[in-house]
Formats: sequence, structure tokens, C-alpha cells
Amino acid sequence: MPDRPSILEQEHEDFRATARTFYEREVVPHHEKWEAAGVVDREVWTKAGEAGLLCFDVDEQYGGAGIKDFRYNMVLAEEATRVGASGPGFTVHTDVIVPYISSLGTEEQKQRWLPGLVSGEIISAIAMTEPGAGSDLQGIRTTAVDAGDHYVLNGSKTFISNGILSDLVVVVCRTDPDAGYQGISLLVVERGMEGFERGRNLDKMGLHAQDTAELSFTDVHVPKENLLGAEGSGFISLMENLPQERISIACVAVAAVESVLDMCLAYAKEREAFGKPIGKFQHNRFMLAEMATEAHIARVFINDCVMRLNAGTADTTIASMAKWWTTELQLRAVNSGVQLHGGFGYMSEYPISKAYTDSRIQTIYGGTTEIQKEIIGRMLGL
Repeated sequence: MPDRPSILEQEHEDFRATARTFYEREVVPHHEKWEAAGVVDREVWTKAGEAGLLCFDVDEQYGGAGIKDFRYNMVLAEEATRVGASGPGFTVHTDVIVPYISSLGTEEQKQRWLPGLVSGEIISAIAMTEPGAGSDLQGIRTTAVDAGDHYVLNGSKTFISNGILSDLVVVVCRTDPDAGYQGISLLVVERGMEGFERGRNLDKMGLHAQDTAELSFTDVHVPKENLLGAEGSGFISLMENLPQERISIACVAVAAVESVLDMCLAYAKEREAFGKPIGKFQHNRFMLAEMATEAHIARVFINDCVMRLNAGTADTTIASMAKWWTTELQLRAVNSGVQLHGGFGYMSEYPISKAYTDSRIQTIYGGTTEIQKEIIGRMLGL
């Protein structure tokens, strides 16, 4: 098989070695226990911070490494995916949430929150989805009423990653009910604020070790100092940050496709039927040939997206293309992988089974496949 196309330098491979060692020592031995518990130990977050695996793009003055190169983020996603470490929500923390603080926060907010986010002592979440509003962010009903030196926040959110462990939640809310998308703002709610409650840790099809919760806000007094960005600018901020989130999801998808290909090739060479390895049967050979080809295309595609992200030229369209195409490919790959493994593929102890259940959310969160196609269609002038 040809070498996988790479955009990495030696320093990225050095970082890979650090990440791989961390996952093998601090995550893999505990992951089965975390899957049963539905949540990881907080200690793994501070250990990740000590190892330099969180928020490495944060400026040095706030405790980060100041490395704004998404190739490092991609490497971390690959190493987590390689071992099926879907529990620790490091990716959503580093790639999705903390950039809002870095890009929109005041100097006071950055000094207050960023050091803890980098060290893993503060775990973050972003609360967009509501029971009655998912991909349509303009349909959110959570409200924040101006009360002088604070806002009074009311509403509920669901499907919130890191929802149980989070100490800091960026809440998407409506500060002006009559201003459409210009009435949406971002408020930072902190652990311990009166009226902020967590519901149940949701029981999901996959990603069992990743805490995903319902959150409720009942007359929560949020200081004006916790408004992130200007009032009414929340929707625009979300649109500006979503391309990185979607490319991050695509990085996981491509890593998953490559991982599935590797495990399928190994199984096809060792498993025998009718006196020969199952990889010798034409159907399986052709299926693996297609999977290898598509994995190669996906790798070239995601490499291009990451370099565009680094250059500041990754727009909404390319991010939407990457998100829907790679995640749909991931679903096809894991489905074929389970079929190839036969009965063993249906057994939970086999990595392909976990890859199958963990993958199903990929075409849904971060904006569904249908939403991505709608975005692309509009950008085409249709």
C-alpha cells in the first residue's frame, strides 16, 4: 500500500510520540472502566495539561505553547482515534471551545480562564443545542435578560459534550428576542452559579465514556463580565468558528477510516474460510481496494483543509464539504468493516464494533450532513 500523504514535519512526529505515550499510559488502561461509568476521571484532564496536550495554540502569557498550527490538533485526533479513546473530550475543548475565549475574550477574561483551560483544571463545554433547536441556531429559546450589571439566564440545553465535568460553559442565548440572528449572544456560565443545574448523563449509542448532559438555567445571574464578545454578535462568532470545528470532526473521520482499513487488512490476511484467507476472495479484495482508495483521497482532502486552516483560507464551503464527505465515508467504512469481520464484528470486545457505534454521531453533530449540503448549495448560488 502506498505511503499515506503527509503534511507533517519532524516536530509533529515528535508530538505524535508524546501523544501516543500519553494515551497508552494514561487512557487505554482506564477506558473500559470509564465506558462503564459514562465519564472519565478528572485526573486525566490535568495529566493531559501537564503533558502539553491541551490548548497548545493559546498564547504563552496565558500558559499555552503559542503554537497556532492545526497539524498538531490533527495528530492528537489521530492518536486518540487509533486507540479508540473516545472518552476524554480533549478535541472539543481545544479545537472548538477554547478558541472562542482566545479570539473573543477580554484581557481580564483571558487571564481569568485560559491558564486553567490549558492546565486541564478548568474543563469547558459549549451549549448550543436545545430540546427544540438543533442545527437551526436561530431557533434557540434560551434567553438572557439585561438586569443592569448582570443578565438573568433562563432555558435548557441538551446533548452537551463535557456536560457533566465542565466548569465553564459557553451558552448560546438570545439577548434580544426581536432582533433575529443579531439578538444572539454568548454568555460564559461557571460551575456553582445559582440556578445552573446539570441533568442526567445521557445514555448514548456510542462514545460511552464521554459525558454528554442536559443543562438547565433557571434565573441564573450571569455577570456582564462574562459576556463573550459584543452583545448580539454571537451568531456571527459561531459562524466564524464553525469551519475549524467541522475540519476537526473531519480529521477524526479520516483517522477513523484509516484505522478501520488497517484492522480490516489485518483481519482479511489472518482469518481463513474455505481453506484460504478471506482477503483472497474477490469481493473482499475489491471492497478493501475501494476502502484504501477512498482513504487516500480523504487524507489528501483533509491535509489540504488543515493547510488552508493554517493559512486562514479555510472557508465555510470547504469545511462543510470536508465535514459531510469524510463522515459519510467513515460510516461506509465501519459498516463494511463489521460485515468483513462477520459475527466477530458484532462483538463489543472487537475494536471494529466500538468503531461502528462511536462513528454514528459523526454525521450528526457539528451540523448534519443535510445542513452541510444546504450550506454548500447556497454557496453555489442555488
